[in-house]
Amino acid sequence: MKKDIYKIFEENSFNMKENHLEVYTESIYYIEETLVSMVKLNGKKYLMVNGDHNIYGELDGKFYNNLKLCPLTHENRLVLNKYFDFTIPKAFGKNIATMGLGDRLGMASVGHIKTIKNRDVRPILAQQSIRELNLTGRTYEEVLDCACFAAFQEGYKQGFGADGDHLKEEQHIKLALDLGFSMITLDCSEKINNHVEKYSPLVIKEKYENLPNLVKNYYEDKYLKKSFKLMNNSLTYSKEELMKYVLVYRESIDFIVYIYDKYISNHSLAVDFEVSIDETTTPTTPLAHYFVGKELVDRGVDVNSMAPRFCGEFQKGIDYIGDKEQFEREFRLHAEISDYFGYKISIHSGSDKFSVFPIIAKYTAGRFHVKTAGTNWLEAMRVIAEERPELYRRMHSYALEHFEEAKAYYHVTTDLNKIKALDKVQDSNLKDYLEEDNARQLIHITYGILLQAKDEKGESLFKKEFYNALEQLEKEYDNVLIKHIGKHLSLLGK
Repeated sequence: MKKDIYKIFEENSFNMKENHLEVYTESIYYIEETLVSMVKLNGKKYLMVNGDHNIYGELDGKFYNNLKLCPLTHENRLVLNKYFDFTIPKAFGKNIATMGLGDRLGMASVGHIKTIKNRDVRPILAQQSIRELNLTGRTYEEVLDCACFAAFQEGYKQGFGADGDHLKEEQHIKLALDLGFSMITLDCSEKINNHVEKYSPLVIKEKYENLPNLVKNYYEDKYLKKSFKLMNNSLTYSKEELMKYVLVYRESIDFIVYIYDKYISNHSLAVDFEVSIDETTTPTTPLAHYFVGKELVDRGVDVNSMAPRFCGEFQKGIDYIGDKEQFEREFRLHAEISDYFGYKISIHSGSDKFSVFPIIAKYTAGRFHVKTAGTNWLEAMRVIAEERPELYRRMHSYALEHFEEAKAYYHVTTDLNKIKALDKVQDSNLKDYLEEDNARQLIHITYGILLQAKDEKGESLFKKEFYNALEQLEKEYDNVLIKHIGKHLSLLGK
């Protein structure tokens, strides 16, 4: 089949000695007698069409006699969706393990598919927050386009999802749903009262007593002097605990119900609805988790997955920090609560949390959602360190200069003094930076600054060169993702 495509190019006036052609063999399809495939010609990807089916006319591109080469545009992606339904994102429901694979560059999804295709888990290929879009200069259309084209290139028919991640505003939720995103992660952080943790018991009681009697009676009748049985445990609430949880979560629960009723419940397509209560200053106790879960389920919200904030620290790009025995004790309860209500437990900032992955696998029985994102960017930087050392050195230096600026977006405990000086590291050892926690966090949190950096003429300092390098090193990037994300999945029992 590959030989036939080369022949088609030759028959349509392409001198193959002067043009470098790569055929993505997994993307060879026939619609009746019309051939559609993904190819890379002289370093640039195209959809190649040859035949007289309607798709030949509908795809926008340039004619070369009977051959048409079509760029990977948004409009052409919509045509692909029309004829190849496996390129449309889908919802997976509550009983299939899923992994969020945030591809900030639009170049990792092929490697992700190669990693995941023979494993018992489904990929959420398109996963971006509004903050990430702002930092990378991309749009939701571009994020979704890249995921769809990757599924086509790899002939991946098991299905992939698209997550409007950590959305807070109605306009952004509506935008993502209108574009065909199959998952919404609702970030409730601005509706959670984090101040309550700092209140004295007296202040908590005073603020609670100021609530309407109807509200207080509702919660007290429902939760006090009762035992809530799970599979292996039971939960009870003291008056002091109940007062605190009402003050912390009441507004966020109302917000979740409002968003679900307005945007999710009546949407024309199935949507995986994730509730994120992890962006808080203190961990979510199992009692707090049960409180939020019960209120949502009792009010008719069909939650697909819930993301608590776990004990310890889930910092970006490095392993779990904290007491693993405490994590296991609490996670077991969180998983049991999730099972009780029927939704999946979701682990945010799940990149590289290797030491707790076996615990997650054990207590979820393999039914979970784990989000990764920045680790895929770090693996791209690993490729640059190995293959383009001079570029890596410049990016590393710039990251050091702008580290404090980047810290505004993240909670990290990076110690720059522990990062070996660049002039002490040979080119062959630059990749070692990606094995050291402080250097990993440095590179991780500065991705937006590095991609946005410009010189005095307004030209990109790194982005264009960085993208060009990764396009040339496509197979190398795929291979490091297969190894790195594969390690995640293996430790998660997948």
